[in-house]
Amino acid sequence: MNSNSKIGIFDSGLGGLSVLNTIRSLLPNESFIYIGDSGNAPYGTKSKEEVLRLSTAICDELVASDVKAIVIACNTATSAAVTQLREHYSIPIIGMEPAIKPALKQTEGQVFVLATEMTLKEEKFQKLVESVDEEHRIIKIPAPEWVTCVEEHLEDQNYIKECVSTFLEHHCPNAQNIVLGCTHYIFLKPQIEAYFKGKIEIFDGNMGTALQLKNSLDGLGLLKNDGSAEGTVEIRNTKSEQYVAKSVQLIAQLRK
Repeated sequence: MNSNSKIGIFDSGLGGLSVLNTIRSLLPNESFIYIGDSGNAPYGTKSKEEVLRLSTAICDELVASDVKAIVIACNTATSAAVTQLREHYSIPIIGMEPAIKPALKQTEGQVFVLATEMTLKEEKFQKLVESVDEEHRIIKIPAPEWVTCVEEHLEDQNYIKECVSTFLEHHCPNAQNIVLGCTHYIFLKPQIEAYFKGKIEIFDGNMGTALQLKNSLDGLGLLKNDGSAEGTVEIRNTKSEQYVAKSVQLIAQLRK
């Protein structure tokens, strides 16, 4: 492992591609291996033990590929497994954190945090809320169906629109601030903004994770700073080659 080694990124499926895109914008010379575990999605309805097992298997694969750091581009896997993974591996393990702090700081009123059931109930999230939400402004809303919506129906814009609008109408029709606590949900931002007619603040943790990765690699002297050409991306997916192709297509769309 050295500064020319790749960075590993994994998610329960397609959602972490949005994190990959943010990291590439910050570290364009770096190369990446992305593993989407669409074959086992969603993670949010599984047990903590199962998510840890799946995450460990993926990290083993990435370490075998000689990556210099691993980004858990999944709030659920971070909540369930980041502590154990950091204890098990010697390379940096970077996780996700819902952007609660900037949402509370930059907005007023209630802040609606949409995430998977596991993310919202895990101790890591509870400690975060307790440390920053002194006025009890945070409203927690599980939205597990949105993961399936992205994994299986992202090409069907009418379905996506109906899925998002129906959920928001039932759970937070008058929200002014929303934190997207699952990387899959970021692909639904256009529909969320359309539902609220643009009159809403939406926060996600992607840039915070990207900055944490950069600082960690920089501190270890592992940043690739040779001014070389743009880095490469290798895509793997546990479900099918169709999902690899879908991932490549989504990356191209995000880069536009």
